[in-house]
Amino acid sequence: MNQPPDPSPASTDGDALLARIQDALARSVRAALLRHKQIGNPVAIWRDGKVVWIEPADIPIDPP
Repeated sequence: MNQPPDPSPASTDGDALLARIQDALARSVRAALLRHKQIGNPVAIWRDGKVVWIEPADIPIDPP
């Protein structure tokens, strides 16, 4: 007996979309961190179950 075609996108389509989403998020986070560093605003991160403020001079900026 024939089964109907699967309406979900192919795995490779989903993988490509996921990669684009992750890239967009990484670029957005990098831009936000860079902006905070440039204007002298600290950023809050979650570390060891607590909120920790990172001073602008200590904000790590990964290469694009």
